[in-house]
Amino acid sequence: MNDDLSPPDPVRSLRPSDVLTGQSHVTASQRWDAIDVARGLAIMAMIVYHFSWDLSFLQLIETNILQVPAWRWFARGIAGSFLLLSGVGLALAHAHGFRRLQFLRRLAKVGGAALAVTLVTFFAFPNSYIFFGILHCIAASSVLALPFLRLPSAPSLLAAIFFLAGPQLFTSPALDAPYLDWLGLGSTDPMTNDYVPIFPWFGMVLVGIAVGKTLMPRKSTLALARWRARNAPAKTLLWAGRKSLPIYLVHQPLLLALLYGVLLITGPHPAAEARPFMNDCVATCLMQNADAGTCRSVCSCTVDTLRHEDLWRRVLSGSTTAGDRVRISRTAQQCLRRPSS
Repeated sequence: MNDDLSPPDPVRSLRPSDVLTGQSHVTASQRWDAIDVARGLAIMAMIVYHFSWDLSFLQLIETNILQVPAWRWFARGIAGSFLLLSGVGLALAHAHGFRRLQFLRRLAKVGGAALAVTLVTFFAFPNSYIFFGILHCIAASSVLALPFLRLPSAPSLLAAIFFLAGPQLFTSPALDAPYLDWLGLGSTDPMTNDYVPIFPWFGMVLVGIAVGKTLMPRKSTLALARWRARNAPAKTLLWAGRKSLPIYLVHQPLLLALLYGVLLITGPHPAAEARPFMNDCVATCLMQNADAGTCRSVCSCTVDTLRHEDLWRRVLSGSTTAGDRVRISRTAQQCLRRPSS
């Protein structure tokens, strides 16, 4: 997720040591609008996801998107697209030999941004700060990918299968130590707001490298490499794709600041605000052998009743006393009797 994943501007002449054809040399050496537009689509999708996550986190909407499988798969698809494009970009940028200075500049840029994300989130979300998110994974994967830049596509694909399948094959409680969390092979995921470990995600970078190496020699690829964004939507995505790193770094603080201002005006969504109490209430009710439907009805009635009392503020703040809990229990009992009366 950076603003320099594509190859540099076209070179003017071939070196005698070039092993690719003239066509594939031009294809690899020029910057592809198609790749930048694809990255722009990914960054826009990421903004949509983070906007929805912020709404859920600030309790401005009822839905907790972390509990919705479709949203989780959406987030994984976004991460996978960034990593795949990173691999394609690496294959193209170094198609004619390893460009050390370009690689180190890119690594410093992405690695520095990853460190900044860790520092900022450590102070903003100390219990769930980002220690190995998408930028960390891109930086680490860029280094791990170096041997594959010299190999044909097949080894990259085989290694990709290994890393993609790794969590299903090698997960173990023995790898739960915090200093091994970057691997992604522990039996439980760590508490963090963005977790993109090497297993399985490095596999997507390797798929991208294989795709890049496969595309370059093909005649049909030349048309894709020469395609240019000409209309306004495509140019907007092109710009976003080329500025994806700064957009990634600034969009979340801006969204959170904007939505926090909305929260101060509107307050949280009532159902989202009551969710922790509802979850505890239903769980307690179920332990008393009531059916789930009855428990939800009773707990919903309890919440509605408590909202009209000063007790509700103390419930939300977690500062209830023993006397308060007796009142809550009596309210729940009244709600339990109400449907049958």
